[in-house]
Amino acid sequence: MKRYNKTKAAVIAGAALTAAPVFAQSSVTLYGIVDDSVVYQSSQTNLNKTNPGRSNVKMASGIWAGSRFGLKGAEDLGGGSKAIFQLESGFDINSGQAQFSNALFARQAWVGLTNPAYGTFTAGRQYTSYYTLLSPYSPTNWLTGFFGAHPGDLDGLDTIYRANNSVVYTSPKLYGLTVSGSYSFAGVPGSVYQGSTWSAGAQYAQGPIGLAVAFSRINNAANGGGIYSGSSTTINDTTSTTGGGQPGVSAITNGYQRAQAQQRFAVGGGYTFNSSWDITATYTNVQYIPGISSLFTNEAVFNTAGTVVHWKASPVWDFGAGYSYTWASKANGINDAASYHQFNLSQYYSLSKRTGLYALEAFQRANGNTLATPSGTGVNRQTAANASIGDGFQSAPSASRSMFAAGVGIIHRF
Repeated sequence: MKRYNKTKAAVIAGAALTAAPVFAQSSVTLYGIVDDSVVYQSSQTNLNKTNPGRSNVKMASGIWAGSRFGLKGAEDLGGGSKAIFQLESGFDINSGQAQFSNALFARQAWVGLTNPAYGTFTAGRQYTSYYTLLSPYSPTNWLTGFFGAHPGDLDGLDTIYRANNSVVYTSPKLYGLTVSGSYSFAGVPGSVYQGSTWSAGAQYAQGPIGLAVAFSRINNAANGGGIYSGSSTTINDTTSTTGGGQPGVSAITNGYQRAQAQQRFAVGGGYTFNSSWDITATYTNVQYIPGISSLFTNEAVFNTAGTVVHWKASPVWDFGAGYSYTWASKANGINDAASYHQFNLSQYYSLSKRTGLYALEAFQRANGNTLATPSGTGVNRQTAANASIGDGFQSAPSASRSMFAAGVGIIHRF
């Protein structure tokens, strides 16, 4: 009888365990990058050119990759579906300050669902489809955004263009093809258009070949153009009333910063020859569209063509070299419109899988004329184009047509 009771108890306990609910697996990962360097710049002034040009040696955070920390996670919902999220905050390692004012997770903050058969849907502050599909062919992969983004990052191939209030859908990869679309709601009463951002793109990647094409439009929340307010979805400081949180303002595009809208069309591609050599190339067309308050009267168009060669010389050494040419094909009646030649070199030495040393060099030559900083209510005046390498010197361009910069640093990933 005792043996029978023990057997009965074991059967009941086993049945209870079998009937217990099975909880979905979930994971949360803490990650980050800490990057610091010393940078030399041959000439430095400000966007208004009110300071005389002087050489400068300074420390700079996040040159190879932006210093950051973040959380990302996933929960298995069954049937291949997962709930996913990512929260990411940038910071300056030299001062400890946040990368963006009044925004803790301004690099990324989104939540969504993914399924290998149906694709991925996310909502929050995030990168547009334009950037995501073009990023494998961006010059920033081996030349960095700080030094190697196309002048002023006017074509948005670096990570400075993030959009608030965004919904993004990306399809699963089918026979090498991926498509994606994004829309960012500005929340302006009476309009779903003012301040919104939208983009769409397609990418083909199969074997050694990759190709992407994408389009994006960024609308100013201010009707008729003018200073970008906090309602504009690409602004980095939602409390700004002076347009100071608007990304992409540089010596190249400073005179067009009050545009009613910005449009970008880009094509990028790459080819991997073998485990040591690969090459990427891009062409972009960027349009600044005026409104009645933009202080320029005609559409401005900038074109950029560039290429990057990457050589993995050994398991621990990587080298990159790139060239880009930017020219204004429409410039509000400026006869000698601005153009920019930019040359870049990079060297990276892996101390381990997570830690590396790097060096970067860049030279840019500007020619022609562009529009000066907006002032008052009159039409922007013309000014000589001055050099501004990548997107790391946007607020500190050269005082002259030429600029050289070099940097050495260390990066650790965790």
